[in-house]
Amino acid sequence: MRHASRLHPFHLLLTLAVILPGLTACTPAAKVEPADLVLRGGKIVTLEEGQPQVAALAARGGEIVALGSDGEIEPLIGEATRVVDLDGALAVPGLIEGHGHFLGIGLARMQLNLMATESWEEIVSMVEEAVAKAKPGAWIEGRGWHQEKWTSPPQPNLDGLPIHHSLSAVSPDNPVVLRHASGHALFANARAMELAGISPATLAPEGGEIVRSGGGEAIGYFRETAMDLVARQGEPNEAELRRMVELASEECLSKGITSFQDAGSSIETIHLLQQMATEGKLPLRLWIMILDSNPNIAAALPAIKVTGAGDERLSVGGIKHWIDGALGAHGAWLLAPYSDLPTSTGLNTTPIETIEESARIAVEHGLQLCVHAIGDRANRETLDIFERSLAAQPDPAALRWRIEHAQHLDPADIPRFAALGVIASMQAVHCTSDGPWVPERLGDERSAAGAYLWRTLIDSGAVVTNGTDAPVEDVDPIPNFYSAVTRRMSNGEFFYPDQRMTRQEALRAYTANNAYAVFEEDRKGTLALGKLADVTVLSRDILTIPEEEILDTTVLYTIVGGEIAYAAQ
Repeated sequence: MRHASRLHPFHLLLTLAVILPGLTACTPAAKVEPADLVLRGGKIVTLEEGQPQVAALAARGGEIVALGSDGEIEPLIGEATRVVDLDGALAVPGLIEGHGHFLGIGLARMQLNLMATESWEEIVSMVEEAVAKAKPGAWIEGRGWHQEKWTSPPQPNLDGLPIHHSLSAVSPDNPVVLRHASGHALFANARAMELAGISPATLAPEGGEIVRSGGGEAIGYFRETAMDLVARQGEPNEAELRRMVELASEECLSKGITSFQDAGSSIETIHLLQQMATEGKLPLRLWIMILDSNPNIAAALPAIKVTGAGDERLSVGGIKHWIDGALGAHGAWLLAPYSDLPTSTGLNTTPIETIEESARIAVEHGLQLCVHAIGDRANRETLDIFERSLAAQPDPAALRWRIEHAQHLDPADIPRFAALGVIASMQAVHCTSDGPWVPERLGDERSAAGAYLWRTLIDSGAVVTNGTDAPVEDVDPIPNFYSAVTRRMSNGEFFYPDQRMTRQEALRAYTANNAYAVFEEDRKGTLALGKLADVTVLSRDILTIPEEEILDTTVLYTIVGGEIAYAAQ
């Protein structure tokens, strides 16, 4: 990695530009090629030890060519240079979404947004309005509801879950599928279940569950792999996918995201993204995990494994699996039963043997294995797979395999992350969003000892990254940063605040650590000479302002490759 403290040709030119005017007139002045973009008059935090903070930055050809004071950068300003006066604003390395579902963000904007709903009745009402505008037979889809966040339980209900009848009554001719906020369960109406052939005799696939009433009737709720029984079939067409990319890019850039680590796209989608990268139609940088069967991945790898395609806009570097589900849907795989559902320890959603075969492919082709693991048993089983698969490697940590979420851990497994070099790819906002109901699922003792332990993981030597899991949560990094440094929930209470990050740690988790987690630390994550000119400019100094003011921070500029991709109005 290059550091700003080292001598660089551009530093030499800047030095000459400052010194030469004071020499005799016969000495020729050094000619400095103007920058494409200059930021000045701000607090620019580089996260580089040798030069942690500067007032100005210059970029040319998509890379950083100078860092220093306003006066030192002045010689790089030419007639065509775009100059941005930061007026004291905070600029940081371009923020990197460490775990999200890129096309899912775009798709969510094309469906019913149920994130803010406070009751089942409100959801039924929204579907009724959508049906009134839709053609008979057209699918009605939505996402974002969470029964634990409703102000009152639906009536009637089964273990707090609604029964489909009221939904089906307002949508008799339209199949309706509404995904849980976690993405690990969905609710379907009678028409959708009829089209899927769901009956009392229908068996759930391995790793899934059809929730039924005492009489055997499906209530409409499908967990984990059972979702495939009723979900709308077929891949989106190319026009729909391109629209998703457009909407997701717009959303991310407006919230300061310059790079996005996509937690699972199909081979077909990756082919399209490669084409869009070549066309210059990816406004931000994507790093992608492949989500497909092992035989399909092995066959497709020669064509889809790329690094820095399309002006460093697309890389494909990982294989994605789910070993369990989500805590909110009672799908997280636990060592002991749920406190509020003692008949269940959750679900193992992908066979161990399948993930082990993916591990073999990952080692053979130099890919990272990225496994979704939320429950404590899921995390233990994943660490066991990693340990067995990497046993023959001279330096297992060099492969930087990842556990996505690492949400609930048995304390005995915490040291294994650092020992194996496993990245803990976490989402701070899940802690504060889910915190009010987590003790109901796990009990107070397990919650305190094992839930969202990023402080303990950092202190153990593990690399912890941050992301939002969008569209499960809003892709906005500001609430996520706030969650990392406060652990304050929406009810005003704190979720075991001894696990908080410092503000510097939280910023690194969103920048340098995320870059490291995908082998991109030489190009991004900090601001240094020769690195990509990816910068996020914020309206407030989130490193120093009072905690209660952090959430008022907005994005002023999002800069990708030295070009302003978003500017606040």
